[in-house]
Amino acid sequence: MNTVRLYTRQSDKTLLMLEHGGRIVNQRIYVQLHFGDMAGHYLDCYDWFSREAARLVPKPEGAELSIWCTPNVKNCLPPIEGTVVYALAVPEDRIVFFDDAKWDYVLNHRYLPLDDGDEAAYRKHLQDIGATNSFEFFEGQYAGKYPEETARILESWKRVFDPIDHASPTACGNIWEIRQEQIVRIFRPGETVTPV
Repeated sequence: MNTVRLYTRQSDKTLLMLEHGGRIVNQRIYVQLHFGDMAGHYLDCYDWFSREAARLVPKPEGAELSIWCTPNVKNCLPPIEGTVVYALAVPEDRIVFFDDAKWDYVLNHRYLPLDDGDEAAYRKHLQDIGATNSFEFFEGQYAGKYPEETARILESWKRVFDPIDHASPTACGNIWEIRQEQIVRIFRPGETVTPV
């Protein structure tokens, strides 16, 4: 099985998970603690991502949300106080690859167009129905009033998972768990994250 190098910055508390359970999983409570008042918005998006990603790579028991990783060491956030960076070797069939630039559409509750023509057509559609942006169908004046529009936007988000070159600067590779045996190196604060 081919493995892919992935890099991810995580709380240094995850070292305890490894020590006591041999693996790290992500759960909704961590997002709530990290994002505070904004957690509801992020959890809506992450829950959608998790449902769709689980169709591509099944979730192991105990994992609620995926762990954000990058195959591009240059895109990995450096370890700062209270964090570590894991360099991983993960079997390719255990990774959900997606485009981080497209993920921004999901985070902003926007329609993710197929191409420039589709984007222009969607903008015209919004004008025709009197809406200024697709965000309004989730949290604005049109929330709950146009379920067909919400469904159309949600369907467009699946394009996040369109095939992407792993070397692309916007490529991400999420996983459901970090297993002890997948760790190639752990970088700590003050260390430079380098390819391994």
